Amino acid sequence: MISRRLERVNELLLREIANFVLENQPPDTGLLTFTSVKTTDDLMSARVFYSVLGSDAEKTRAAEALNGMKYDLTRSMRRLESLRRIPVLEFVWDETPERAARINELIQRIHTEEPPPPAPRRRKRPEGQ
Repeated sequence: MISRRLERVNELLLREIANFVLENQPPDTGLLTFTSVKTTDDLMSARVFYSVLGSDAEKTRAAEALNGMKYDLTRSMRRLESLRRIPVLEFVWDETPERAARINELIQRIHTEEPPPPAPRRRKRPEGQ
């Protein structure tokens, strides 16, 4: 179970990262959303999960932009008094929104298709045959 302190650190990092990227995001990176942050127990590293609504090219540019911002982002977070140590950030593509959209698409397809005809009933053979 995650400690309350680690939970607060994750929330703080998520908020700070989102604000920094909002102010510094290049215009051609699609709609960038940060979904969660998972910090290790020793606070040495943090995985930042994100998704991008846009073309494959925008997704690629967003990944490149995020990796290019790591140094400036870490330097910006040094002002946070509640963190003694700033974790090393790793940006990770979050597939959850795409998977959810695919599941919804499959469910919609099931609802719009006609149900298959009922299977023919088998006659019971009389006993002894």
